[in-house]
Amino acid sequence: MVAEPSPSLRLLGGAMDLYKRVFVSGPAAPLLSRPNPLRRNGFDLGVVIDTVERQAPDVVSVTLRDPAGRPLPAWRPGAHLDVFLPSGRQRQYSLCGDPDDRFRYRIAVRLIPGGSGSREVHEELSAGDRIRIRGPRNAFTFVDAPSYLFLAGGIGITPILPMVKAAGSRGRLVYTGRSRATMPFLDELPDADIRPDDEYGAPDVAELIATAKPGAAVYVCGPPPMLTAAQRSMFTLNPTGSLHTERFSPPPVVDGKEFVLTLARTGTTVRVGADETALTAIQRTVPDVAYSCRQGYCGTCKVRVLAGAVDHRDHTLTDTDRRDRMLVCVSRADDDEVVLDL
Repeated sequence: MVAEPSPSLRLLGGAMDLYKRVFVSGPAAPLLSRPNPLRRNGFDLGVVIDTVERQAPDVVSVTLRDPAGRPLPAWRPGAHLDVFLPSGRQRQYSLCGDPDDRFRYRIAVRLIPGGSGSREVHEELSAGDRIRIRGPRNAFTFVDAPSYLFLAGGIGITPILPMVKAAGSRGRLVYTGRSRATMPFLDELPDADIRPDDEYGAPDVAELIATAKPGAAVYVCGPPPMLTAAQRSMFTLNPTGSLHTERFSPPPVVDGKEFVLTLARTGTTVRVGADETALTAIQRTVPDVAYSCRQGYCGTCKVRVLAGAVDHRDHTLTDTDRRDRMLVCVSRADDDEVVLDL
């Protein structure tokens, strides 16, 4: 014997049938339910690749310029670009050149095992190719401070490199990595405290933070354990200072609970595990769903919410947006289910 569906489920089913008749299959669907465009922030520019140079065995730097030789938009240390690769993939890379050079942008890309975007940059891009970028945008702001301590791990040197130059004599850089051979831009950092693991062992982040002057701005960019150690120790060791971190990988899901996503355009339901993001679960059904930063900053994965309460964990949506939108890379259902316009 099959149990009768509850009134709430019957209501949800009726609403979805109506949604599909009006927004998916009805004659007005092309106007009412257009594909979600990528969010347009800042500047969208077509640029040409000027140089591709190897900085380490698995790191290349890519220099970009305007095709007509015009000045590029100004930027401050800590800024990044959204890069749209020829394949259509979108990735974010920190600017690591000179902010005073208005005619060149420089980014650096480490080859990630199994990484499709980084492999495309390393193997398919060359001088003369044209690509599209968006930005610059900054979620890692360089603040004014009496002194600075910079901790960079591996490719984490990229956003910190312009900061070190801007800080001048007020800053101290400790640069770590597996070995000197794997650490890009060493030749541009003659005054840095270089500490490769094969010479010094794994860095003691708390010990390094303890060397910062009282009130210093401490900037950390590197692998997750380095960031975690900094967040755990900073304000005990330097309560008058400020901590600024940036990560290149998505943060782990904290205090997550399992829930169900319903993709209204097809009626597909997807179960989201307690330790995975909604984006990861959606990708099992919609592999080409748009995303970029996976940290709740860029807004690329913003989706309209048709039903259900949302546990918003992003860093960018306005209060108005949060009424009926969510960033699926970090945000979750606040109850058992949420229905999305996908």
